[in-house]
Amino acid sequence: MNTATNNIVMNAGDNMPSMSEGETVEAQRLHRKRMLTAAFRLFGKFGFDEGVAGHITVRDPEQTDHFWVNPMGKSFKQMKMSDLLLVNHDGQVVKGSGLLNGAAFTIHSHIHKARPDVTAAAHTHSVYGKSWASLGRKLDPLTQDSCAFYEDHVLFDDFTGVVLDMSEGERIASALGNNKAAILQNHGLLTVGESVESAAWWYITMERTCQAQLMAEAAGTPKLISPESARITRETVGSELAGFFSFQPLLSVIAEEQPEMFDEE
Repeated sequence: MNTATNNIVMNAGDNMPSMSEGETVEAQRLHRKRMLTAAFRLFGKFGFDEGVAGHITVRDPEQTDHFWVNPMGKSFKQMKMSDLLLVNHDGQVVKGSGLLNGAAFTIHSHIHKARPDVTAAAHTHSVYGKSWASLGRKLDPLTQDSCAFYEDHVLFDDFTGVVLDMSEGERIASALGNNKAAILQNHGLLTVGESVESAAWWYITMERTCQAQLMAEAAGTPKLISPESARITRETVGSELAGFFSFQPLLSVIAEEQPEMFDEE
């Protein structure tokens, strides 16, 4: 835990949520699938789904060249843990039934290959994300929340249509580099994390950051946070722990509202 984040959660003691996924691969897999399912339900609740577009993946803890993903055509709002597909890096569905989204495989397989540190990745066509993406600009440090992405996101400015060509998946992964997020010009947002919790939170807060900047620029000329202050703030609000921790209140609410999502049958 970095010092800045520790200052926010000082005296948390035993109340601090554990980032441990369990002691066995079975426990870790169950945790990742539960978090993935909860992330889909939250994305559905926030209106991030549009038709068959959008996908979140999580790496399998045992077969690390495999990832769990949503089946194409299943609403985020109705996703259950039993619906998830296990896919290998050759694009074969090895567990579960349903259609594999070609763009999901093309984008996510290359990210998981290129970034061993990435456990989960999220991409959808959310309204404010794709609106901001059409401008072909990175986000500015306008608010405390936006500083999470300061010098930690990229612009992929080479839209060539639906991402079905493997070479484009490679180029997106290459452009992402070691950053936590990418703005895919004329397309939408992409976020990654060392856990489903952080990857999902980065997406949620990045979407809201796009909304805030669009509103601020429509109202006038926003005042930017200084580079030094933006970097310091990023160390607090943009750490992996901060992403994980910020997801917890949302997880608590959706798990209480929609417990049936964790059904395994």
